[in-house]
Amino acid sequence: METPREDAIVVEKENNITLIGINRPKVRNAIDSMTGKKLATAITEFENDPKADVGVLHGIGGSFCSGYDLSELADSQNSQQIQTIVQNPEGVMGPTRRMIRKPVVCAITGYCVAGGLELALMCDLRVMEENAVLGFYNRRFGVPLIDGGTVRLPALIGLSRALDLMLTGRTVSAKEALEIGLVNRVVAVGAGLGQAYNLAMSIAKYPQLCIRHDRDAAYYGAFSAQSYEEALEREASSVTVELLQEAKHGADKFRQGIGRGGSFSGVKERKLADWERTEMKHESKLPLSLRGPENKDTIMILKVPQVVWLPSPVRFTRFSTISCDTVFRSYAHPILAKKSMKAVVMFIR
Repeated sequence: METPREDAIVVEKENNITLIGINRPKVRNAIDSMTGKKLATAITEFENDPKADVGVLHGIGGSFCSGYDLSELADSQNSQQIQTIVQNPEGVMGPTRRMIRKPVVCAITGYCVAGGLELALMCDLRVMEENAVLGFYNRRFGVPLIDGGTVRLPALIGLSRALDLMLTGRTVSAKEALEIGLVNRVVAVGAGLGQAYNLAMSIAKYPQLCIRHDRDAAYYGAFSAQSYEEALEREASSVTVELLQEAKHGADKFRQGIGRGGSFSGVKERKLADWERTEMKHESKLPLSLRGPENKDTIMILKVPQVVWLPSPVRFTRFSTISCDTVFRSYAHPILAKKSMKAVVMFIR
């Protein structure tokens, strides 16, 4: 049975990260016109959300996206209707014909082909699982690229390589995609979404006005500037009073010693989630014998029946595994944590 249209796009929010999932696994997440509109709406809402700084676009059910749903094209008896879909100002697959105002990371799993590859190219960064597949498979069916692929791909990997992929429609492996700069990370099977989320977190932890200024300047220089001098002028002229205030605030932190020696602790204030405040309150009531050393970055692992304290340099990623073989998620995304954990990770602030 086909996925209900209201569930075709699934949005999750955690802290300042928004995860947007394509949920049509029966057709390898192929996108029809209605799903494309829903995806455009979800991304627009993400852009307009003042609490959201970075997005993660992914596919649910094993594949990222197999492109445009050709069954919609084959079933259509009205050429005018197809023309209307194609001429959608935002794009067929989603908002692919405009600039997204905030950074988006793409998690590539399974098939990422045809229009699905164009969706991945719309994102700023791409994390690809090692067995995933890329390619413009639409070539074999005579379906053109109309969602930005012919524009973004040459800018990313060069015209010669882009023509090779576009004209032949051949399969691109994860190894080749990384070598030619088509993707930014290659990760183990099953770790695509987790590593994409971690990458998004590594962006979201910084002051965002500066992030967006530099990102916009880079895109303008790559796609819009008529000359080198114009790109440089735009880079400087787009600095706002608010951005300068953010920079001054950062300089004050540097003068206080924050961020020196490669440490990112304290660079950006983080509002604690309600669940984390509850855990901290609970920990504060523990006997002194069960509390760790006075270190704001200390990580406590409550492991039945003992309590083990580890120093702050220890890092846990989304799918880390501890000795009791309990798979858990970092505190940053508790909504995906396993319910039957035999260990609890607490970050003491």
